[in-house]
Amino acid sequence: MSPSVLASRQGRAGPRRDGRARVRRLILIGTALAMAGVGMVSCGGGSEPSAAPAAASGPATPGPATAEATGAGKTAPGAPPAVRTVVTGLAAPWDVAFLPSGEALISERDSGRVLRLPAGGGRAIEVTRLPGVVHRGESGLLGLAVSPAFATDRFVYAYYTSATDNRIVRFRLSGNRAEPPTPILTGLADAAVHNGGRIRFGPDGLLYAGVGDAGVRSRAQDRASLNGKILRMRPDGGVPPDNPFPGSLVYSLGHRNVQGLAWDSAGRLWASEFGQNRLDEINLIVPGGNYGWPDVEGTGDTDGGRLRNPLVTWSTAEASPSGIAIRGDTLYVAALRGQRLWELDLAGAAGRPRALLTGELGRLRAAVAAPDGSVWLLTNNTDGRGTPKPGDDRILALH
Repeated sequence: MSPSVLASRQGRAGPRRDGRARVRRLILIGTALAMAGVGMVSCGGGSEPSAAPAAASGPATPGPATAEATGAGKTAPGAPPAVRTVVTGLAAPWDVAFLPSGEALISERDSGRVLRLPAGGGRAIEVTRLPGVVHRGESGLLGLAVSPAFATDRFVYAYYTSATDNRIVRFRLSGNRAEPPTPILTGLADAAVHNGGRIRFGPDGLLYAGVGDAGVRSRAQDRASLNGKILRMRPDGGVPPDNPFPGSLVYSLGHRNVQGLAWDSAGRLWASEFGQNRLDEINLIVPGGNYGWPDVEGTGDTDGGRLRNPLVTWSTAEASPSGIAIRGDTLYVAALRGQRLWELDLAGAAGRPRALLTGELGRLRAAVAAPDGSVWLLTNNTDGRGTPKPGDDRILALH
């Protein structure tokens, strides 16, 4: 199904995945990116794109542009992407984080293992099996991040589900030996679904975490809850003094299930988010921004500027986005149900997203920018929802 334009209309229509809430109508906008954002929204359908006023609320309104049509599931004209296999035989890998040496750490969701992969590829070696990891449904060992000061502090961070909560821990890694982990944040509500789990250090040296609503939609708008949010914290888990809500780790709210975080060259934070049953999202995150869930899925009335619209949407069949990566001026979005890699231009006249590798690799859990300039792709065909092929799961490098 190709992305399309629908007439903009205030109000709500259509069931969400649980059949209880309704979705605002959408508007597809192709725009040039400006310093504060981009106004491009795409969704499933069959009509051709056209220029329209930007729907996204933000500090600046970019000028309209016409998006060039590229059918979903088809690669735009040009040479096919060059992909090489980095490692095979993984079990439900969820994230990758790179050490300063170029070596990679890999998390396995169900087993709770952290593996270390040599910089030149080869065999992945277990360095720890984090104690207390509990897997049920979508939960388990999820995100990894390496301290920006790893050369001196040796800290690796992990987001995982325990018997009582979702939590973020850190542990010191020396060679292939990991010390016992120490929690820096506990008490995040967990569930079999909507756990979020992506953690990344930003350009400011602070740790950001995407936390899902854990199946309780009201948490996303409750500022007293850390669920349904993007969090921003010091490396020790403390609250930065310049967070948008004093004394709180909350950086943005109104999220259902954020699973991708990445910064562009201008220092802007982008996030991917699972929708309910209609639309998945790419959002440009601003401090204190409210992204609408559960009141809005997709794009709609911003309620006088209180809510921020997503900048790109897809039908859930085309995406179900997880980890994202930025290389140069290009944003890559790994799609689970969509079984493809979406590519978005973040500079100049932003056209319609194009799909790469559709159906070739199966479910894609993450896209991660590698030190050598490639983008690593994690397949997730052994996660209970895919169809494993010989050698799955694997990591591949897109050059």
